[in-house]
Amino acid sequence: MIDWTHFTPWPSLAGGIIIGIAAAVFVLVNGRIAGISGIVGGLLRPGGGDVSWRIAFIAGLLIAPAAYALVARLPEPTIAAGYPLLAVAGLIVGLGTSYGSGCTSGHGVCGISLLSPRSLTATAAFMATGFAIVFVFRHLLA
Repeated sequence: MIDWTHFTPWPSLAGGIIIGIAAAVFVLVNGRIAGISGIVGGLLRPGGGDVSWRIAFIAGLLIAPAAYALVARLPEPTIAAGYPLLAVAGLIVGLGTSYGSGCTSGHGVCGISLLSPRSLTATAAFMATGFAIVFVFRHLLA
């Protein structure tokens, strides 16, 4: 059921367009995919001369919400899980991005736009797994 009081199609569309433009500019200017797990992973095992742009990219991800907060009110985050569960979930996501050779931003945003069959398969697997997990936890275990 859609929560119509919090349904925001226009801001969501605008955000999607901005992400798409940013990913396209990134690949056109740098020749690289804007996959967050790959960018962060590259900092853990740095190569020749690519640390500065990776740090700048991650700094932009961290600074953007602070800049937004200067002009608008940030939404109040609600997380229905404790920190131990969040830590385990983060580790599982990290393992998944390692096995899947990328994350939802790399495969879902950039790979699909490049018509990559591998990215289409990976994104379908991400989504199907997410749907299944939510169904199990919300309907079968609730």
